[in-house]
Amino acid sequence: MADFEWAWPKTRDREAVERVLALGFLERGANLLLAAAQGLGKTMLAKHVAHQALLGGAQVLCVTAADLLLDLGGQETTRALERRLRHSVEPRLLRIDELGYLTFDNRAADLLFQVVSRRYERRSSLVTTNLAFKDWGTIFPNATCVTALIDRLTHHAEIITIAGESYRRREAEAAQKARRVQA
Repeated sequence: MADFEWAWPKTRDREAVERVLALGFLERGANLLLAAAQGLGKTMLAKHVAHQALLGGAQVLCVTAADLLLDLGGQETTRALERRLRHSVEPRLLRIDELGYLTFDNRAADLLFQVVSRRYERRSSLVTTNLAFKDWGTIFPNATCVTALIDRLTHHAEIITIAGESYRRREAEAAQKARRVQA
């Protein structure tokens, strides 16, 4: 976090970020939701929170939404699926990155709902997303559990939104400008 450019995003809540890095939400079994457009540091922040949790002795599982849902959806038997669900529910912190970049079918929505429901009020989940909650229906078109999924994730949650221009885009533009100067 020492390299985080606090002045770059247009809006960010530094106090909230520092509060979640202290891991109080983890003690309560609450969730952490990081919402921002691409390139604003939500994955980096999520990695730092997960690292702090590990340093504090917590078991942490880090996975992208796509990998989690592909893994769960690929289980061929009920017994295998139950084993993988337990694997996702057991850690004190489950970090699910990149929810919102890909769309999933109803079965994937149901599987994510099962993970979130089983963790609800017992274990903390950290989710990064590029979409507002009102747009989560686009991730899981026609899924009936989206409202309940959002409800369980946000009920006991710290929600941090970051707004501004992408760091990566800014760096790419600076590199392009530097190349033009050298030419």
